[in-house]
Amino acid sequence: MTAYVIADVQLTGDAEELAEYRSKVVATLAPHGGRYLARGSEIDVVEGEWAPGQIVLVEFPDLASARAWNDSPEYRAIAPLRIRNTDSKRLIVQGL
Repeated sequence: MTAYVIADVQLTGDAEELAEYRSKVVATLAPHGGRYLARGSEIDVVEGEWAPGQIVLVEFPDLASARAWNDSPEYRAIAPLRIRNTDSKRLIVQGL
């Protein structure tokens, strides 16, 4: 069953380091069957109080693949670039 990583990312630090993360993260997805469905900052909040930064939506074949990507050495090696330069909220959710 498909799974998704959903993130709300707000830049708080070095834009160049975050750009480095973005350039490297794509290569970590493919071995786990991940692919971007959305990665943008043009967002319309249509209900509720929410001020999202950039919303990122990544699709994986299943929960195990999404978790394996999140825990992979390749991703963990670059995650500090995102962590120290953003205020991020991330989750993994099972699809239908």
